[in-house]
Amino acid sequence: MYVVVGLGNPGTRYRNTYHNIGFMTADALAKKCKLRFTGKECAALTAKGRSGGVQFVVAKPQTFMNLSGESVKQLVRKYCDSTEELIVVYDDADLPVGRMRFREEGSAGTHNGMRSIVSELNDTSFKRLRIGIKTEELAQKEVDIVDLVLSKVDYADKPAIERCIDEGADAILRLIAGEDIQRIEERLNRRK
Repeated sequence: MYVVVGLGNPGTRYRNTYHNIGFMTADALAKKCKLRFTGKECAALTAKGRSGGVQFVVAKPQTFMNLSGESVKQLVRKYCDSTEELIVVYDDADLPVGRMRFREEGSAGTHNGMRSIVSELNDTSFKRLRIGIKTEELAQKEVDIVDLVLSKVDYADKPAIERCIDEGADAILRLIAGEDIQRIEERLNRRK
């Protein structure tokens, strides 16, 4: 069974911030499948659904970003046969706003939530969808990374980020339904 984890921070203070793009994607995925986050298990809000006849769980860890691995480890133990059935969605400050990368595996990079997951699982062989949040101000070092990720998504960035969230949710559903990940990667990774 696939487990789709959107990373973010719980609470209204962090709603609609750049760092909560994973939560926003989890919400978009749930909405597309007419699912509701009805349960709290494994330190996460969860919803269960199907895509192409395949069951999946979508989760939003409630442990705060830097401890995401604690929740993800519990979810993987409960629902997955292997980490290959795990898909993590998160914001990426190395990718420009409006860009996405879907990968089968890789390092945690500089993202604290991903570092926590890799540390807890002691494994990097899980799928991840990275959604870019690198603004011009960040690129020019006019804003600190911590200030950016915890700020509300800027009005000018909203359309590109909403498009990424929507396309990302669709890509996840296609992957769960059995579409080849290389085809999904090619389509998403070349988008501008």
